[in-house]
Amino acid sequence: MNHQNSDEEGIASPGRRPFNITMLPIVVALSVLVSCAEKVPTFEETKPADELYAEGLEILEGRRILWMFTLVNYDLAIDSFQAIIDNYPYSDYEQKALLKIADAYFNDHRYEEALAYYQDFADLHPGHEKVPLAMLRIAECHLNQIQSIDRDQTATNQATEALSTLMRAHPYAVETRRGEELMVELRTQLALNMLHIADFYRVRTQWQSAAVRYRRVLDEFPGLGLDARSLFRLGLCLENMRREDEALRLYHVVVENYSESASADRARLRIARAE
Repeated sequence: MNHQNSDEEGIASPGRRPFNITMLPIVVALSVLVSCAEKVPTFEETKPADELYAEGLEILEGRRILWMFTLVNYDLAIDSFQAIIDNYPYSDYEQKALLKIADAYFNDHRYEEALAYYQDFADLHPGHEKVPLAMLRIAECHLNQIQSIDRDQTATNQATEALSTLMRAHPYAVETRRGEELMVELRTQLALNMLHIADFYRVRTQWQSAAVRYRRVLDEFPGLGLDARSLFRLGLCLENMRREDEALRLYHVVVENYSESASADRARLRIARAE
């Protein structure tokens, strides 16, 4: 008598329900849904705003490495502050978190990201006492992206515009005093760039093009320590354009007003040669 196992012939053993293979995709799908559902945090699982803020501040303090360096996980701190913005958008902590995210990006030298958050803070909370600071930081974000005087000066112009906005909107703010100092640096950068372009044309004997730029330095950026140099080199351009009388007058201006400068020494030589 053949006593084969009933399971081998596809017959279910007593007490067992047969498994329907067609149900497999449904079972798998349900398992995935359950798994995903378990990973989605509920609102109740989100920490209170004050705890998230304190957590972010603690992360920003960093940890000491070899008693010499402080390692800060800026991204982790940003996550804590962003959780406040996402879950408590109308709380007082939202304003603080927005500014802290901007500061974290700024201190991590990610100026484009910092710029966006500072601008959002200034736009969303125009009456906040920290707005002048945010506006100063906007200018500093541009300032930190400025290239050398022989390169494009878009960032310099943007920083200048940001500082001008700060000074118009908050003329008596403490940050405006710092902005005025930075404005001198920025204007000097722009003036040096213009002087560099003028020199570029002058050494190639394109006298008219060079003269236009030297005049712009004198007209747009006076009092930055470049007047003597610009006047003398403008005189050289005029001299080579056969406008000797105008050139001579400029040489005398340099000697009379900037007598201790190197440009004055050169101007004296040109005057002596013309006599």
